[in-house]
Amino acid sequence: MARAAVALKSLDSHRHHAPARKAGAVALYQQIKDFVSQQIQEGTLGPGDRLPSEHELVARFGMSRMTVNRALRELAEQGRIVRIAGVGSFVSERKPHSTLLRIANLASEIRQRGHDYHCEMITLERVAAPLEVAAALELRTGESVYHSVCVHYEDRVAVQLEDRYVNPQLAPDFVQQDFSQQQPSEYLVRNVPFDEIEHVVDAVLPTSEQALRLQMDPGQPCLLLTRRTWTRGIPVTLVRCFHPSRYRLGSRYRADGTPSSP
Repeated sequence: MARAAVALKSLDSHRHHAPARKAGAVALYQQIKDFVSQQIQEGTLGPGDRLPSEHELVARFGMSRMTVNRALRELAEQGRIVRIAGVGSFVSERKPHSTLLRIANLASEIRQRGHDYHCEMITLERVAAPLEVAAALELRTGESVYHSVCVHYEDRVAVQLEDRYVNPQLAPDFVQQDFSQQQPSEYLVRNVPFDEIEHVVDAVLPTSEQALRLQMDPGQPCLLLTRRTWTRGIPVTLVRCFHPSRYRLGSRYRADGTPSSP
């Protein structure tokens, strides 16, 4: 409750002292989302803390209940808060997550096997974030993000097609890098240390272009590893790594969660 009171005072300060915004520059519901997210990131609101009620947010922001409801609904969909009917909205608890796969240095692994490695960069650009990417990186749809596509080879055989989006606020120099010298993942790990990671593995059918890049039959399934990383609660990157069916994903861990030696 003490933190909730501090958050209410912050709401007053935000309303009366925040610099004026250009009309239409930021959607009203997004202003509420940005403010609540900032309170969570700064620790003013911690896991399990109750947010101000819809009525309080309406009164203090001077916005409609529909606008406030949309902001809270989207925060809940993004996993930032939990809404309990008739009780209120609360900051989500960060649940421990045991990952089966670490962020591997693909170049090092291939060279350790005594094979040649090289990376072919196909795309390196700044783009407007599509809906799915914006949601994954907790940005507004159409907001600027970095996009890279590359293929990793082992002895001239494609082993991974990497399709990556990066939050430019956390890695502003990403598109200026020479990725013939280091992998995009290696650059990000060295320059934007992460403290949370999510891995999801699916079997999917590649598009004709993806199959061509991976030197495989379009009718064959491939393994898709989707990864997101965070630093201090802020998403850093969303990357989809496509692997041909001839490639295997796996890892070995001790009971305490640390990787076993090869």
